[in-house]
Amino acid sequence: MKTLKTLSFLVFTILFIFGCETKPKQITKKSDYDKYLTLIDNKSLTFAQNEIDFWQKKFDAAPNQISYLSQIASNYGTFFEYTGAIKNLYKTEELLTKSNEAYNYSRVATIRSLARNYISQHRFKEALVLADKALAIGEGRKETQKLLFDVQMELGNYRQAAQNLNAIRDMNDFDYLIRLAKWNDHKGDLKTAITFMEKARDIAEKENNKTLKIWSYSNLGDFYGHAGKIQESYNSFLKTLALDPNYSYALKGIAWIVFSKERNTTEANRIINAIAKTHNTPDFYLLKSQIAQFEGNKKEEIKNKNAYFSMMKNNNYGAMYNKYNTLIYADNKQTAQKALTIAKIEVNHRPTPDSSDLLAWAYLNLGQNKKALAIAQNHVIGKSFEPKVQYHLAMIYKANHLIEKVKPIKEELLFSLYELGPNFDKKVNQL
Repeated sequence: MKTLKTLSFLVFTILFIFGCETKPKQITKKSDYDKYLTLIDNKSLTFAQNEIDFWQKKFDAAPNQISYLSQIASNYGTFFEYTGAIKNLYKTEELLTKSNEAYNYSRVATIRSLARNYISQHRFKEALVLADKALAIGEGRKETQKLLFDVQMELGNYRQAAQNLNAIRDMNDFDYLIRLAKWNDHKGDLKTAITFMEKARDIAEKENNKTLKIWSYSNLGDFYGHAGKIQESYNSFLKTLALDPNYSYALKGIAWIVFSKERNTTEANRIINAIAKTHNTPDFYLLKSQIAQFEGNKKEEIKNKNAYFSMMKNNNYGAMYNKYNTLIYADNKQTAQKALTIAKIEVNHRPTPDSSDLLAWAYLNLGQNKKALAIAQNHVIGKSFEPKVQYHLAMIYKANHLIEKVKPIKEELLFSLYELGPNFDKKVNQL
């Protein structure tokens, strides 16, 4: 009897220890970020509104002073950044277009500002036209080459992007380092990408440049997350919020940690709902839909998807959400044809491997397995290392009975489950 009791105790102890070891480590603490969920004011928005009022009065009094328009436009850009309201992005475009027309597209800085606005709108080909125009003028050549790198990366013109990157090479320059980080991330070398982003952060800290620190901390938050360094990711997002308490992107990053790593759906929803009060964009509804799907709450999942499409219908987002729309439509056989139509548009105006992946995925969901494989082989394989793209690739291989090619991708994806999200656990394991 004593032996049996001892054995039972040992079994209990082993199970207890094993349970402790496998339980996910709690990374987030409400006390770290709660204060950022209940902010009453946003100093950046108040400042931007005062600036708009000030410069608008000056322009009304002297309409020939075109330079005032760029000042007003810049502050509407701040409004878009903090609220997500698309009308502010279009207002910025309107003012910058008016300014460029008045200057007859001769001022490089104003041309570049409009190009960056077009990038935000996913109007990449139009942005490239402006960037080339700025380069032809010649003034501020390095700044224009930075812009050209950004546009060429978005368009999938990687050879030209690399040429512009080499043209601005300076290992002590923040702008060069963050682009070098992006280039290495694109090549699938995340470790090197993080190294360069950390070097950029060090420069930002040395110069004590608040804007650059915010930018580098928030981007490192993403990079660390992709590398599975969740604690470092969380710390970086907190550092971002310490500098800018209204930086919703960092809060969204924390919400993802709470959902994907800690599987705390209630808390993740609480954070998202708090962000959406001041920064309301369609993607928040998709995140809430993902959470509901993980909870098995079909009614809530559909409700949030409908709210997403309602917001899309009530606002003109142009091509900004084409990727999301393709993925949503492709998942349903009844709307898969619609996914194909959007994917074709996306490939046309943004011919990147990721866009080709959307096209291949749409064809796969329409049952055209061989067509999906041909697109993937010609335009995707070895050219994009995004986990979702790799998952699509595995599914295309599986549908074409190329099972031996699925196994190595599955092994990679098992390390990317945090980035993919909890709803991919079962999908990846079933590959």
